[in-house]
Amino acid sequence: MNSKIVQLAKGLQQKTVARRRDFHKYPETAWTEFRTASIVADTLTQLGYEVFCGPEVVAEQAMMGVPAMAELAEHKQRSLEQGAIRHWVEKMPSGMTGVVGIMHFKRPGPTVALRFDMDANDLNEAENSEHRPYQQGFASVNENVMHACAHDGHTAIGLALAEILSNLAPDLAGTIKLIFQPGEEGVRGAKSMVEKGVVDDVDFLVGLHLGANLFKLGQVSYKTDGFFATTKIDAEFTGIPAHAGAKPETGRNALLAAANALINLQAISRHSQGESRINVGVLQGGTGRNVIPAHAVIKLEIRGSHSEVTHYMHQEAIRIIEAAAAMQGVAVKTSIMGAATAAQNDEELAQRVKGIAQKLGIFTEILAADAGGGSEDCTYFMERVQQKGGQAIYTLIGTELAAGHHDSRFDFNEDALEYAVIFLAGTATELLNSHS
Repeated sequence: MNSKIVQLAKGLQQKTVARRRDFHKYPETAWTEFRTASIVADTLTQLGYEVFCGPEVVAEQAMMGVPAMAELAEHKQRSLEQGAIRHWVEKMPSGMTGVVGIMHFKRPGPTVALRFDMDANDLNEAENSEHRPYQQGFASVNENVMHACAHDGHTAIGLALAEILSNLAPDLAGTIKLIFQPGEEGVRGAKSMVEKGVVDDVDFLVGLHLGANLFKLGQVSYKTDGFFATTKIDAEFTGIPAHAGAKPETGRNALLAAANALINLQAISRHSQGESRINVGVLQGGTGRNVIPAHAVIKLEIRGSHSEVTHYMHQEAIRIIEAAAAMQGVAVKTSIMGAATAAQNDEELAQRVKGIAQKLGIFTEILAADAGGGSEDCTYFMERVQQKGGQAIYTLIGTELAAGHHDSRFDFNEDALEYAVIFLAGTATELLNSHS
């Protein structure tokens, strides 16, 4: 079967590259992936999958960091103008842009899930002749939105995989479940799909990412350990404005409270049971130099090598934020804008996938990687599958990068798409047929 997979993947490579470039040209950020998700849903339907989307696969109460309704409406309209498929878009209210494709094969077997993220980053793409997407006409046409983390490639890989598995259907057992997730950036989307139960029946789950600073074309990581749990928090301080010269005592300084919180957050004691991180990346506030600031916002993230450490950091952060507000007599509201749990790969499944990669015979090197303090909300899927008795892993496909992830000059070697499709198809087919 592996030789057939290779043949099919090679035959699809031109289409896969074209899809990647199409998604790259029309990027969409978290919860606004209407065009991308509609194309995914329509393609899966044409390939014979049972397709679920919107509130069927996204739990609204678990969505994090969702744009305002007016912004969602603007993005929905833009998506339609850029080729979104209207009847699918109408099935995705309130930014519920998740899609799941399911195919049941004739013989009994396990349920295997693969997860692909679809969203782009908040930055403007480079516009110079050295940047290949700009040079070749597939750079982003949307202001301050760019695929700078290869999710355009992930979505294209998922659709190529769907086509291969559809072609191989007579030879397969069990059930395949292809999960196309919104809002990985900012770790906002996975939890909402997990809470809807989309992986509760899954026996094996595989996540994948293209590119990493140390990985080159032809290399594959059959497991990626060490993802940190993380929580993204916004804190909004509200005080009382006043004339800074004439009546300063009547004001309540929200910006000073935010600044005190920022400094003291860096002083949280570290936890003896694991590594931790904290960073305040945004401080905004004030209206004029002679006005006591009545409003201020800080945006921060915390990370921990496991969930206990992250919970401790979260509690301490909230305590300090509220204390800083109390010192200045201002109100404060905190909101969780995104989160991911820590997760570990199942060693048994990792070794099986390593063997599959070796049998495919396409890789120059097969490695085990460390996430190095990074976070990924695929961990929510992994954790739920493991809690339900299944097994889960996260993998990496190497590729040369034009610049690092989340850089305006980001691009990758598109030959990696073929490697990834072959790898995932080989993994999926062997796992599906493992009990037959």
